[in-house]
Amino acid sequence: MNHQDLIRACHQTWIDYTQHSFVDQLASGQLHNEAYLHYLKQDFLFLKHYARAYALAIYKAQTLEEMRAPLPGLHALIENETCHHMTYCAQWGLTERDMEAEQEDFGTVAYTRYVLETGMAGDLVDLYVALAPCAIGYAEIGQQLLKDERTVMEGNPYYSWIELYSSDDFQNGAKSGMERLDLMIADTPLNSPRGQRLCEIFKTATRMEVAFWQQGLNAVKAECRSA
Repeated sequence: MNHQDLIRACHQTWIDYTQHSFVDQLASGQLHNEAYLHYLKQDFLFLKHYARAYALAIYKAQTLEEMRAPLPGLHALIENETCHHMTYCAQWGLTERDMEAEQEDFGTVAYTRYVLETGMAGDLVDLYVALAPCAIGYAEIGQQLLKDERTVMEGNPYYSWIELYSSDDFQNGAKSGMERLDLMIADTPLNSPRGQRLCEIFKTATRMEVAFWQQGLNAVKAECRSA
């Protein structure tokens, strides 16, 4: 099996993730500002846990080669993506202190703890499969929005987000991750109990991605109710 088998096994959930209303509103530039700010702050918290998951991959590794494999991803997360995220958030008036002080939303807690718990309870493959929907999905969304003629470029305050995830750097990193995952699961029959377990892990993590988008939209609804 390969990563495409994992996607096909949760086809509708994958569509709900990659074609979510949050994504559509990003592309049109119509996303509510508060929804985006909520997303940015929660994504900062998510990235910290995502880095912990890559560190866990080193701990779970059995060989030196396996220990080396997560290092580029971990380094990129801490030194590049997180730093870029903080620089980008500063343009939206958010400081590192603001984001560190932000309370984790329920979707952020559920998603990050699921990934970490899956890695702790399972093996290295389980962990990588739980991590996979994030990078694979964002790469697909970035390319999808870049090519979509309905995507608004001029005057879209969120177009830089689309540029980031459609960039060669991000696309190449995601491709490397997909290739590594494909090698890890290549000998696992899709219809075996092990294969079905990996599909379930991937689907659950994808459901968490859907919830992560939705919590940004829900934050605006909650704010309107309390106003």
